[in-house]
Amino acid sequence: MNPNEPTPPTPDIEPSLDTTQEPVETSAPAQTIEERLAELEAKHASVSDAYLRAKADAENTRRRAEEEMSKARKFAVEAFAESLLPVRDSLEAAITLQGSDAPATTDQMLEGVHATLRQLNSALERNKVLPINPPVGTKFDPHQHQAISMVPANQEANTVVTVLQKGYLISDRVLRPALVTVAAPK
Repeated sequence: MNPNEPTPPTPDIEPSLDTTQEPVETSAPAQTIEERLAELEAKHASVSDAYLRAKADAENTRRRAEEEMSKARKFAVEAFAESLLPVRDSLEAAITLQGSDAPATTDQMLEGVHATLRQLNSALERNKVLPINPPVGTKFDPHQHQAISMVPANQEANTVVTVLQKGYLISDRVLRPALVTVAAPK
């Protein structure tokens, strides 16, 4: 062919869309069906074993957690009960002393009661049981107070007039609301 000669036009050729041809593997040697099946069965056994081990581990973890929760519930009050034992001992000593040949005087009994109350208050504080005793004039809080009645008073409406019974919190949760009377609107 002469380079100065024009080239004849080429017919338009569409790319083949034939998808029936199988790809040709050139990198790996051909495997037989039996070899491939054995390989997949081995992989399946490995995955099944890993799954069963993970399932057993999860079950053991769940069982241990349930046992720990059960023990925690069972012995949750242990520290609290231990801190109340000296209070009980003091009360028993007072009863024993009162029944003895030389009974305690009223002043001695009162002093013992005050000492026992201090022990009880200390035990409650150590276990985060705190009193709710709102001062007069405090705004009524329905989350911590229970209004027994509304009374006419010379103070702002919906404020505490008197505390009839202390309430108690345990770790910021109301154990018992304080029973109060509340100032009525004027």
